[in-house]
Amino acid sequence: MQTYTHIIWDWNGTLLDDIAWSMRSINAMLKQRGLPTLNSVLAYQNVFGFPIIDYYRRVGFDFEKESFVKLAAEYIELYYAPASDASLFPQARDILAGFQDRGIRQIILSASETKNLLAQVGPFDIEKYFDEILGISDIYATSKIDSGKSYIERMKPERAVLIGDTIHDKEVADTLDIDCILIARGHQSEETLRSCGATVADCLTDVKNLIGGSSSSNELRRKT
Repeated sequence: MQTYTHIIWDWNGTLLDDIAWSMRSINAMLKQRGLPTLNSVLAYQNVFGFPIIDYYRRVGFDFEKESFVKLAAEYIELYYAPASDASLFPQARDILAGFQDRGIRQIILSASETKNLLAQVGPFDIEKYFDEILGISDIYATSKIDSGKSYIERMKPERAVLIGDTIHDKEVADTLDIDCILIARGHQSEETLRSCGATVADCLTDVKNLIGGSSSSNELRRKT
């Protein structure tokens, strides 16, 4: 039975618990425009998704009145404000250290703009667990597939798994032809995640148990 040689981590909603802060940021924009706000985590999870431009449409922004470019810039300013209370999920640091101790290579692959991503990761002092921290070149969160492809082509990992919290992470994993585990404590609901046929875990501890207990793709898929 082969073990994973590489773990590709999503950041927001997977290692970083930023759901409440993301809701406050988008609700501030909606409230300013007199639009209905998202009144629960589930309401937020049920409309969130990629590409972000479609998520903005679903929450009610009118692109005939304001451009997506303007709205995205406003959101970024709110989201990255110093008042942010986003934090690592409680188990994240220990799990990253444990996988590193087992010799598994780890990276972050995010749809966040690279400079913003590095600035957000930095204060948590976890860079030592990652070979690379990969974002994208702009703030519009379209997709991270190209960054993922580039990494796979460069590193040619023997056996990799992508761990994320949205169906876009499953799309990325499928494109890269690697395994995927989605965590139902992030930006999309468990029901949404299960609709794409992914292996779904309740939390990071469950991910650790899945990978620790069985790393062959056949056994992983039987847990779906």
